[in-house]
Amino acid sequence: YFIMRDKKKQNYSDTVKHIAFIMDGNGRWAKKRFMPREYGHKFGADKFREIAEYCRDLGIRYVTFYAFSTENWKRPENEVKAIMKLFIDYLDNALETLTDDVGVVFLGSKEPFSEDIRKRMTDIEEETKSREKKLCIAINYGGHAEIVDAVNKLISEGKTSVTEEDITNSIYSGVCPPPDIIVRTGGEMRLSNFLMWQSAYSELFFLDTLWPDLKKSDVDDVLKQFGKRKRRFGGV
Repeated sequence: YFIMRDKKKQNYSDTVKHIAFIMDGNGRWAKKRFMPREYGHKFGADKFREIAEYCRDLGIRYVTFYAFSTENWKRPENEVKAIMKLFIDYLDNALETLTDDVGVVFLGSKEPFSEDIRKRMTDIEEETKSREKKLCIAINYGGHAEIVDAVNKLISEGKTSVTEEDITNSIYSGVCPPPDIIVRTGGEMRLSNFLMWQSAYSELFFLDTLWPDLKKSDVDDVLKQFGKRKRRFGGV
């Protein structure tokens, strides 16, 4: 069923095109260690890089991470500043650290960011857009806002009625197929406004593990469980 890449790794390129992660639990991970929530986000950012690279090595072409939602601006100012600093650090180093087969796509409205940050985001997307694999980072992202923006875009283009295909082609993540798998860490069992349009037939996995504690073996376990599920897409 799975093609063996080597004795240790399987290649999932034929069975899993897109996996998405809701990276929940950074703040609780830090509090368990009597540290401020910002401390957890630093370790969460390191885990993001590790898991992104691992999914690439497994042959998965599209990987999406929920980094910062439209609602996360309501969090304490110090926490938001810490997350934005980590994001800027990522922008500073992205082109040097990405492998030459991975392109970055930022999902979400760039409008709240400064002109300099918007330019850097766009430059990275343009520089890497022809690369085969896609690393999608959902930042200032909300699933409802994504659908509203897509519909307004279509209206501005003169559409008086829209089809499912129109919306699919106009949402932020139109470059990616719907996720086969959505994984949420941290023990919560909800999507929290993540990929609302795209997740209609995604297989959902909710893990108690806090995001900074996620292991590669946890990803392996999810992929193995996915292989046992029957996906009918409304059929029998």
